[in-house]
Amino acid sequence: MGVFTYEMEVATSIPPAKMFKAFVLDADNLFPKVVPQAIKSSELLEGDGGPGSIKKITFGEGSQFKCVKHKVEGIDKENFSYCYSVIEGDVLTNTFEKISYETKFMAAPGGGSICKSSSKYYTIGGIEINEEQIKAGKERASGMYKAVEAYLLANPDLYN
Repeated sequence: MGVFTYEMEVATSIPPAKMFKAFVLDADNLFPKVVPQAIKSSELLEGDGGPGSIKKITFGEGSQFKCVKHKVEGIDKENFSYCYSVIEGDVLTNTFEKISYETKFMAAPGGGSICKSSSKYYTIGGIEINEEQIKAGKERASGMYKAVEAYLLANPDLYN
């Protein structure tokens, strides 16, 4: 098994606490509203949403994938960080054992935040990763951050 790590950062004008509440704590409700083409629904299958919980995410009509199950690995509400792993679904194809994500929202100058994300791709055997797929995934993730930012700017009283 190989492990490949990719990092990305997205700057937003939204403060970290508000972005964390929207992007992590209320993601199951917010994403289908804000990015329905990407996320159709989210369903809690096991647990209470905290560490160990299993969620089923069904992708929108525009996605090449149908759904995934992800396991919440950790959530830190004081430090605005969230970790989860994709453990099942067609996004893994026959290439990945799992994909783990760690996201942290940090204060930025001017009152906004920097959203730092680390992705670890655990490949099956000696399979090489297709860089184009990773790049496309990063672009989709960046688009989701920006869509949530736009929604919060249009609805400034939410998540205060």
